[in-house]
Amino acid sequence: MVTKVELYDAFGELIYALAKADGVIQADEISALDKILGDHSWANEIKWSFNYEKGKDKSLQEAYDKALSICKDFGASPDYPFLFEVLDAIAEASEGVHEAEEALIQNFKTELTQYLRNKA
Repeated sequence: MVTKVELYDAFGELIYALAKADGVIQADEISALDKILGDHSWANEIKWSFNYEKGKDKSLQEAYDKALSICKDFGASPDYPFLFEVLDAIAEASEGVHEAEEALIQNFKTELTQYLRNKA
């Protein structure tokens, strides 16, 4: 069973993958992350996970796959709309949404939604 802590770690991994999708993690993206997370109760956990993956320089695909797997294992969550808001804000933070960022967000939403529908 996946815990809430593991779910929020997965959010950090996915945000990391998104920030890396256009080739480089930019200061604007990190600022947007700090701003949108603000006082969210799990902000520190999400940021810790993001920074951990950044420090390890994990591949985009590995971070994406792990995050998707954890979200699938966790199942439906009222926190997913918040995650999608964060992803959109990060993607828009640096010179608009890059094609690779848009693809990552849409693929994640599609894969997770289809999985949860099929599981129900």
